[in-house]
Amino acid sequence: MLPEPGALVDDLEAAGVEVLIRAISVLRRELLTPRGLASVAAAATRDAVGLRGLIRTRGVALVHSNTSVVLGGAAAAALARIPHVWHVREIYSRFGRGWPVYRRVLGTAAALPCVSGATAAQFGTSRARVIHDGLAIDPQRAPRTQARWALGLDGDAPVVAVLGRISDWKGQDVLVRALAEPALAARGVIGVLAGEPWPGAQARQARVTDLAVQLGVQDRVRLVGFRDDVENVYGAADVVAVPSTEPDPLPGAAIEAAAAGCVVVASAHGGLPEIIADGRTGRLVAPADPAALARVVAELLDDPAAAHRLAARAAAETRDRYSTPRVLQEIQRLYDELLATR
Repeated sequence: MLPEPGALVDDLEAAGVEVLIRAISVLRRELLTPRGLASVAAAATRDAVGLRGLIRTRGVALVHSNTSVVLGGAAAAALARIPHVWHVREIYSRFGRGWPVYRRVLGTAAALPCVSGATAAQFGTSRARVIHDGLAIDPQRAPRTQARWALGLDGDAPVVAVLGRISDWKGQDVLVRALAEPALAARGVIGVLAGEPWPGAQARQARVTDLAVQLGVQDRVRLVGFRDDVENVYGAADVVAVPSTEPDPLPGAAIEAAAAGCVVVASAHGGLPEIIADGRTGRLVAPADPAALARVVAELLDDPAAAHRLAARAAAETRDRYSTPRVLQEIQRLYDELLATR
């Protein structure tokens, strides 16, 4: 069941999966207050009434909510007295006083698969278990010359890329500040930002471009928008940065870049240290520290052999650890355990 039509619907139906479209109540950050949680709970109850009929007519044995910000599935499963799996893909520690209340709500699930150890650490319960996401694509790097031409990059200046939604905490501003540091400014390093802001949040992109102008690096910042051809972004980049300023549960940008054979420099918090082992499969730096990011990127640019060794090891280990068959087996095992105990 999905809340709206889209590309995922097409993919699922092409695979022979029946898809139902239905509005679903979603918890937003601004609703993490006692009053907000009450309003979301009321909406979830309305969702549950409709879902309960579906559960009965289809003989549904288990409900799996694929993100912990969707509540209707929990209420519907409770009404039908069947197991509910709440997949946790979020880190809530920064959300203030509403989190302890919502943690108790999530704790009602039969199981809490979490995308990383950092995510599971929020709970301290046996119901929480780590099931890392798998690779959704087979990431590749396009040849360097072809990739740079596709992105409109002239010359042979070093490139650092950040992939993902432009937001206040994904760290695009950290890369812009790092470009102004002497270690990268002297090398003429170009920063490529691949991604769009969330709809209605274009002001975030404007803040990034304004910062580049203030620091005098606007001629070395390239905003290339959302790219279907991520192989060209990987191929053009000498380094891929994942400079999240707040703990990121398990950023796919880091997994895919590492699996593609890029050398990754990431913030040392959230789920990133589970993807990148510092000095073995990439480099970790202090969060929100442009000088540290610039220093480590410069070290990698000055030692391409070391960068290649890190990238090669990351590609091999990441493809194994985050393989799709592995995550499917772990989810199937979870289902089997829950249904066997009914």
